[in-house]
Amino acid sequence: MAPKKSANRTRPGKVEVPAAKPARPDLAQVRERIDAIDRQIQALIAERAQYALQVGKAKGKLAAAVDYYRPEREAQVLRMVVDRNEGPLSDEVLVHVFREIMSACLAQQEPLKIGYLGPEGTFSQQAVLKHFGRSAHGLPLASIEEVFQEVENGNADFGVVPVENSGQGTIQVTLDMFLTSSLKICGETELRVHQFLLSRSGRIEDIERIYAHPQSFAQTAGWLRANLPKVEKIPVSSNAEGARRARNADDAAAIAGESAGHVYGLKKVITRPIQDDADNTTRFLVIGRQIFPASGHDRTSVLVFIRDKPGALFDVLSPFARHGISMNRIESRPSHQAKWEYGFFIDLAGHVEEPAMKAALAELEGHSAQIKVLGSYPVAVP
Repeated sequence: MAPKKSANRTRPGKVEVPAAKPARPDLAQVRERIDAIDRQIQALIAERAQYALQVGKAKGKLAAAVDYYRPEREAQVLRMVVDRNEGPLSDEVLVHVFREIMSACLAQQEPLKIGYLGPEGTFSQQAVLKHFGRSAHGLPLASIEEVFQEVENGNADFGVVPVENSGQGTIQVTLDMFLTSSLKICGETELRVHQFLLSRSGRIEDIERIYAHPQSFAQTAGWLRANLPKVEKIPVSSNAEGARRARNADDAAAIAGESAGHVYGLKKVITRPIQDDADNTTRFLVIGRQIFPASGHDRTSVLVFIRDKPGALFDVLSPFARHGISMNRIESRPSHQAKWEYGFFIDLAGHVEEPAMKAALAELEGHSAQIKVLGSYPVAVP
């Protein structure tokens, strides 16, 4: 059999010419073009800020900054950012950029005051920055209960509280507050949580005790058993509080986020995060004093107290199925109203003003002792 001809063989009489190398771009010209684009971007941001002021004037003279804030509109803007994105920057980067622009434009009226579980350096503070941007004014508070109180009293426009973790489940104190609070859920945000071991010396052999929030101890339990099984574990009200205490002694450490290390002058004992779940994520709720209009992609949270009878839970859930409403989550908690009486926290796809949701809730009234709509709010933008 004759050998195959090489595909790279040069035809007789034809001389191959090497392909010309692409010309290297002129660095000065590239930088000049970047400067020109930066001027255009800055001018457009200034123009956007002017239009934001006109929106405020169109609404008339309102009482406070909170009256100008529209979470449904922000969610719509950020979704359009994601839909338009064709790279090379990621959706996350562009959403962050536009969030900061909107935050700065809104702060022209007056910065929003946002309560969160403090002190400075907590994951709750990171959630505030992610959802409201750096132009909002954060109010660090001592407890989740105090966050609710400050929003109810009007000292904070909104609050940000953790509600569930992907590995450890529900933060019960947050759900319990909704049993008696009149506040509404106005938004949500998800935060990827990286837990670091931090200390003043940065040496693992120095550590005799560790401060952390109980949730953080739970999220890092496997790593601690394998690497520091004999150290004393001291629970504190927040990870930032643990970092604040750990800065005072070389034999102490804290489990906290990277930002807490910067705030309190602590070094990483281990360079990588120590949480057991690599995808460790916490969902935070934004709490306020009213329900906002629909954004087009919303979630409704309700609290339902049921009568004690056979099939009671089936009666609660079936109206949503009949009206084509998806249930995202259900959680039961003691009602604190009567012994062995429970309330069910239910997250549903859709807004309370949508016809299907209205019909399902109206049907549900006949099967439940009490229904409380906790909020309808935009689903977190990825």
